[in-house]
This record gives sequence, structure tokens and C-alpha cells, in this order.
Amino acid sequence: MIANERRFAAPDLTAFAQGLVRSTGAKDTDAARVAEHLVEANLSGHDSHGVGLLPAYIRHAQSGLVKLDGEPEAITDTTVLTQMHAHSSWGAPSADALFARAAPKARAHGLSCATLADAHHLGRVGAYAERLSVQGLVSMHFVNVTDHTPLVAPFRGSDARFGTNPVCIGFPASNERGAFLLDMATSRIALGKVRVAANKGLTVPKGALLNEHGMETTDPSGMTGFEVKGALTPMARHKGYGLAFACELLAGVLSRSGTIQPAKARRGGILNSLFSILIDPAAFGDPAWMAEEIDAVSDYATQSPLMDWDSPVLVPGDAERAWRGKRERDGVPLDEMTIDQLNEAAQAAGIDARL
Repeated sequence: MIANERRFAAPDLTAFAQGLVRSTGAKDTDAARVAEHLVEANLSGHDSHGVGLLPAYIRHAQSGLVKLDGEPEAITDTTVLTQMHAHSSWGAPSADALFARAAPKARAHGLSCATLADAHHLGRVGAYAERLSVQGLVSMHFVNVTDHTPLVAPFRGSDARFGTNPVCIGFPASNERGAFLLDMATSRIALGKVRVAANKGLTVPKGALLNEHGMETTDPSGMTGFEVKGALTPMARHKGYGLAFACELLAGVLSRSGTIQPAKARRGGILNSLFSILIDPAAFGDPAWMAEEIDAVSDYATQSPLMDWDSPVLVPGDAERAWRGKRERDGVPLDEMTIDQLNEAAQAAGIDARL
């Protein structure tokens, strides 16, 4: 535990977050779902997508960048295809509505495809894959970001032209292993992780960040307070850039929302569009054999001789489960700057709750 951190029980943090979102005029059901989603990110070890985002969320809602009475609308609804437009309504409730329509189609027909256009920030995309895994479904998700200043430089570029454009793949649990979850930004690190580092007075890994002059830096202070001065770099150089570009095409184009190119309005909010494929693995073969094969390849990977005995080989998804167990027991750590930002947002909203 870092010296300037305090820990909070998840239910207390959820109640605080829910009250803060509700103060904007959000519907009770939306406030509860957004709060739950943010705290779930903290519990999973992804503080970059947790309650530290609330000051930005509240600012967006107060500025009219979230449609508080909005409801996602189905614009295409066929046997296997679902397309919905969120009309700038809250992200997590909009994604829930999309998958409530798309998941039964995958179970009925073996697979389904879904798009969501112009939802407010979807948050941690892995949470949706986890929920679908519990339903026995494989899922793949590609996300782009609009209405926001670009954050990520293209490979060989020196200024920001893309969002962090996450890619996520989930696979249900097998006999001996928890659900597989690959959930990653296509930037080397997520913007939220840079903000967390700035709040804690830490540096970021070399090569992950460019300053406002296009030069490499490890100093994240240009991203303090939700400002964007400089650019993140793509993960794995040309490979991350290619994946980020693919997210623009899959999520931005196929959803009919549009991409981050400058003709698309940038009002200072966060809008996500999403392209997802949902798969019922039972339609592709024997579930018993699949479970055995997953266990076998997982054992094969994790039994590799360790480079560092304190750092075991993990299956994607193991880290989130470990963090969740620890933080449900010990509480969610928040640094003092994040706590101050949250309390200032509560005071500005006119609510009595404080962390």
C-alpha cells in the first residue's frame, strides 16, 4: 500500500459513486449501474477505469454531453445482427441493452454480431466479456472513441490522432480454469493509467508517452486533471497502430457512428462505439472436449520455467480474479489526489457525502 493511499469498502464506494451520478439528474437505475461498473473496475485492479473517472463523468453530464433521459434505440434487429444507437446515453446501461438483445441470438444460432453507436464512456470493456462468459458465450469486442481530443499517436507519428481503442476477447471458464479474458488498450498504456501515475507522483514506462513537442517523456504531469498535453504511443509499434485503426473501421464505420477523423464533432466528451461478435462454443463442437483442451493448453503455458520465481505465468483473466479477491477483502485503494477530486466533485454537486 502506497503511503498516500486510503482504502474503502466496495459497497461504500458504490454508494458514494451512485449518489454523485444521481446528482446530475441521472435516472436511479442508470446511476446504480454506472456506479457498479466503475467500482467493479477498481475491484478488478483497473483503477484507470474506476471511480477516479467520476469528475469527468459529472462534468460531461452537467455540460449536456450525456443525454440523461436517453435510451438506446434499435436500428437493425435481424436473426443474428443487432445494431443500436445510444444517443449519448450512459455507457454501461447502453451496453447492457445491446447484449440483452444479442446474447439470445448467439445461443439460438451459434453466433451473433452487434454494434453500438455513440454511447457515453463504456468503461472497462472486459466487464461485458466477463458477463457474457458467465452465460457460456465467447465474445470479441472492438471499441473506438470520438467526441474527445485524440490521445494516441500513429506509428511513426508525433502527435495524437486516435483514441486508446480497446480490444477485448473473452472465453467461458473450463473445468479447472476461470474465464479467459484478454482486455487491452491498443496504446502502450491506457490514458487512465497515466492519470493515476500523475496523481501519485510516479513516472510512466519509457517509450509510452510523448510530450506536447512530440518528444519521448516519462513525466505524466501533462495528463493531470484530465488534460491532454502530448500523446500516448501505440502498443507494439505498428501492431498496436494497426489494431487501433481496425477499431476505427469495425466500431466506427460498421456502427454507422463515424471515426475520430476531424469532421466528427469533438465537444470534449467521451463517446464510444462498439463492434462485438458473440459465439456459442457449443455450436462449434463438443463442449467437454473444449474444456479439456482449454485446461491442457493453460497448463502447458503456465508450466513454463519461470524467469522470476515471484512472478508466475498467468492465464489472461487470472490477474483480475486475484485483484478482486484481495480488494473485496482489504478494500479499494485510492490516492489522496483522487480522493480530493472526488470530494470536490461531491461538494460542487451539492451533496453531503464525502470520502
